[in-house]
Amino acid sequence: MTNPASPVTRTVAVNGINLAYHEWRGAPGNHEPSLLFAHATGFHGRCYSAIAEAFPDRRVISLDLRGHGRSDGGPVDNWRTISKDVTAFVEQMGITGAVGVGHSMGAVTLTQCAADSSKAFSKLILFDPVIFAPQYYADGSPLFSADAPHPAIRRKRDFASPEEMMERFAKRDPYALFHPRVFEDYCRYGLERVGAGGYVLACKPELEASVYASSRSNTGIHKAAESIDIPALVVRAKQAKVMDFKSSPTWPQLASTIPRGEDLPRPDRTHFHPFEDPEDAARIIAEFAAR
Repeated sequence: MTNPASPVTRTVAVNGINLAYHEWRGAPGNHEPSLLFAHATGFHGRCYSAIAEAFPDRRVISLDLRGHGRSDGGPVDNWRTISKDVTAFVEQMGITGAVGVGHSMGAVTLTQCAADSSKAFSKLILFDPVIFAPQYYADGSPLFSADAPHPAIRRKRDFASPEEMMERFAKRDPYALFHPRVFEDYCRYGLERVGAGGYVLACKPELEASVYASSRSNTGIHKAAESIDIPALVVRAKQAKVMDFKSSPTWPQLASTIPRGEDLPRPDRTHFHPFEDPEDAARIIAEFAAR
């Protein structure tokens, strides 16, 4: 997966924020549907560069969702806020018939967007969407509070350099699972320079904690999934009796609720499948997009 071209990064004003996106323009005259990536909580669009580069002839857009990467935005209390940003983005950019590729929270976002904007996507490929069984969303209340926030709020946020971040996390779980290229991109593009020296996390711990805390806020996500009338592939990682960041959060029956849904269990992979094996993820995307 080698492609010397770097993406062009721009921002678009949507819903009171500047939403950043990274675009690989593709080959002139290529009319295949664009690929649109939406990332997992706490990450950013450049984490999928290794996958994007597997499609050198195709237009690829990878988003920095609200409060992540180079996009503006503070803490959120409802995941619909994030999907509304993306819906506004695709409509403003005139994107239609794209192949949406979502991972984790990004997969939830694209599921809702496909329901809200029927022309935006022609297919969806959803890597381990954080869509639990319906009873999880019974009241939609936050999982954490201001007095007892999600542990992500305590993340180290200050680094002298991307190299320091890489050295700190290289042997830690789950980062040790990542493909070296993905891990470097996560660190290098996940920091913002501060003044004349030093870096801080682009995704502020307060923002990340708020996303986890509001994970059951979109009480209508199952109805959204049921309304999607395009082919959708749900790629599910290994499941465990005790939930952790590496096991799949995806309700096993999710694909069966999508009218044209297809389930692809991958018990050989963790929740970080696209980061562990970007080549395999690119293969899955290419094969489903080509059908």
